[in-house]
Amino acid sequence: MLDERRLAILSEAAKYDVSCSSSGSRRENKKGGIGNACFGGICHSFTQDGRCISLLKILMSNDCYYDCAYCNNRRSNPIPRATAEPEEICELVIDFYKRNYIEGLFLSSAVVKTPDYTMERLFDTVKLLRTKYRFNGYIHLKGIPSADRILIERAGFYVDRISFNIELPSEKSLKLLAPQKDKNAIIAPMKTLAHDKYYADPKSLTRRKDFLPAGQTTQMIIGASPESDAHILKLTEYMYHNYRLKRVYYSNYSPTNFSTSLLPYEQAPQIREHRLYQADWLLRFYGFTAEEITENDGFLSLELDPKCAWAIRHPELFPVEINTASPQMLLRVPGIGVKSAYRIMLARKTAKLDFGDLKRLRVVLKRAVHFITCKGKFIGSGKTSTIKGLLSAAEWNENARQLSVFDNNVYAATSALNGEL
Repeated sequence: MLDERRLAILSEAAKYDVSCSSSGSRRENKKGGIGNACFGGICHSFTQDGRCISLLKILMSNDCYYDCAYCNNRRSNPIPRATAEPEEICELVIDFYKRNYIEGLFLSSAVVKTPDYTMERLFDTVKLLRTKYRFNGYIHLKGIPSADRILIERAGFYVDRISFNIELPSEKSLKLLAPQKDKNAIIAPMKTLAHDKYYADPKSLTRRKDFLPAGQTTQMIIGASPESDAHILKLTEYMYHNYRLKRVYYSNYSPTNFSTSLLPYEQAPQIREHRLYQADWLLRFYGFTAEEITENDGFLSLELDPKCAWAIRHPELFPVEINTASPQMLLRVPGIGVKSAYRIMLARKTAKLDFGDLKRLRVVLKRAVHFITCKGKFIGSGKTSTIKGLLSAAEWNENARQLSVFDNNVYAATSALNGEL
């Protein structure tokens, strides 16, 4: 059984990996088994149906063979080391699940001895959980680049999600800060797992339900290297289009190594990570491209969210008439999200909308009012400097207080939590 000392070391070592979120898996329980990843999924936050759910997040080992400068588990870092056996992790998961501590597992590992050795032990763990312990809950496995392709492919049939972290946004930075790692070795398994043969049944040409039902993700460290936001978002866009990624996660660099001049001594502003997540949302759901989102200097505005900043840079496109604008243009109006754009399209089929109607449709008018007209009427500000100041002040006021489920402006709070801009 895994003792408390090793459990503390391995769970603490796993905190730097942020690529575990809502799973999207629909793995149901089976007769005689335990656990269920169906419907809501597993994550460290609130799901769309309001549940707060949890998972065991642990490394199999933090005794790493690599010496990546930015990593807390690097070989040269004098920290306590620990390793768990596959059976120990399985017993821990089942014990925690039966006590209602967790609903799933996020399993990762440092590279012990060789990538193949480590990946084989990770595979043994998830296979044991599914077969011997009959666990049907959510499992997110952190894959090991450079490991044997067959091990990675076989793991895809036992877990709900796999992630191979790109880690740094450029090959140059990876060679400088993690010379033992190779960009192609990270990309190769992502390409493999994205292949059509794993997602379609050759006999029926339907999507396989038993292979990575929650897809794959990746993570980039932000601020450890000098790449611009434009570079990061272009790479993100490329991976979404080519590797079937469900999410790209951005992890703000945390200084853990002060013995080298290759790394900054201070953490990058947390707001930069937040802006990248907002920009990522625009890429996935709003029809924006990476080139459109960033400023001329290649970085996102820290003062305004990316959608507001884009709209201010393009005054020639606004205001748009709410009753005639295309769905694509509605999505580009600050304060109108995907759901509210859909409501507008339905409502205006029966009547022309005014500002009161938009408020009832949950449009965030304090943003949208500067970029729209209703029945030809415009009530926003016509000065760019004034609009910028009002939007900046509004965002500061929103972020400066804790959200409450009893808030009178609960719809605006919900929109912010869902990522609508």
